[in-house]
Amino acid sequence: MSTQTNPAPLTTTQQAQASAVGILVALSISHLLNDSIQALIPAVYPLLKTSFHLTFTQIGLITLTFQMTGSIFQPLVGFYTDRNPKPYSLVFGMCLTLCGLICLAMASRYEMILVSAGLVGLGSAIFHPEASRMARLASGGRHGFAQSLFQVGGNAGSSIGPLLAAWIIVPNGQKSILLFTLLALIGMVVLSRVGNWYAAHLLTRSRTGSSAAQPHERRNKRTIAIAMPVLLVLIFSKFFYLASFTNYYTFYLMQKFGVSVQSSQFYLFIFLFAVAAGTIVGGPIGDRIGRKAVIWISILGMAPFALLLPHAGLAGTAVLSAVIGFIMASAFPAILVFAIELLPGNVGLVAGLFFGLAFGMAGIGSAVLGKWADATSVGHVISWCAYLPLLGLLTFFLPNLKKGTNQ
Repeated sequence: MSTQTNPAPLTTTQQAQASAVGILVALSISHLLNDSIQALIPAVYPLLKTSFHLTFTQIGLITLTFQMTGSIFQPLVGFYTDRNPKPYSLVFGMCLTLCGLICLAMASRYEMILVSAGLVGLGSAIFHPEASRMARLASGGRHGFAQSLFQVGGNAGSSIGPLLAAWIIVPNGQKSILLFTLLALIGMVVLSRVGNWYAAHLLTRSRTGSSAAQPHERRNKRTIAIAMPVLLVLIFSKFFYLASFTNYYTFYLMQKFGVSVQSSQFYLFIFLFAVAAGTIVGGPIGDRIGRKAVIWISILGMAPFALLLPHAGLAGTAVLSAVIGFIMASAFPAILVFAIELLPGNVGLVAGLFFGLAFGMAGIGSAVLGKWADATSVGHVISWCAYLPLLGLLTFFLPNLKKGTNQ
């Protein structure tokens, strides 16, 4: 008579870990949906430019409106939710994004496009700080991994957006943007489940009387005063350069190599897909070898490739853009976790500040570069932006944090 051994039941710790991983995946999926919607805005610029007879300066102002709305509100949202957690704020943010999509699809005037961009930016401003804090809460101590998993969803969404625009919006016109309201609706469903988990966590914490704050090593003011400005400059170099690609790379390819609008979106997808791949690598490596080492490699390491790109042919441009995107993207999870460890207990504020700065730099960069492109050429802009990664040399001034913090 044979005996059958039943598998041992999962322990409470194993169940909690499985639940946390599920939350991280849900946050990553919702980030994918949110950022794929965001990516539609620059992806449809060629269509809007033709339909509304826009200049590059006007295109830059669309991005400025979208990015600055997110930039200004994200730190405020993060500061507020650090002290007043709102489990279902993410659903509300996605609802605003949904409204922005509907307005963009129905816009008949340039001013309405600006309103649409502002609504999408506001939705992102509400989404990113609180979602980052939930990702850290579900990290199980693997903060770099959690941030990478969360952010790779966003970068994957950014890479998918141009493809969706090329396949659906470019052939079918502006009103086909309404189809993408389905993404926002799915996102609201996913985020409502995440909100249920977070509400249950807050209820458990209030019943047990445990504090939201965890013990952290305090950093001296001098360390913070040196490190934070350096991190902010590194964010500037990364996202100003990223703005040149996200908004003007397609025009660069069309002008220099004569590719079609749909082909240019495919090349943009290659770059953004490489950005997504680099993001998922950066966090776990930072957990192992330290954040500062990853920042050195990711920002300064891309400089030679960026300087070569303006002199390459079409195939070489595609390859170099992928290498640049992969190397550059690994920086952001490391920078964000580094900053959070500098200011413990303020995850939402720090995430809002850095995501907000990223949005702001991209918006300002788009407006400035658009004006510059009108005055010179898109190729000129791409060539000069290649020098921005050299600001990565400032990583030298970042402090070496103690090993206990996984930095």
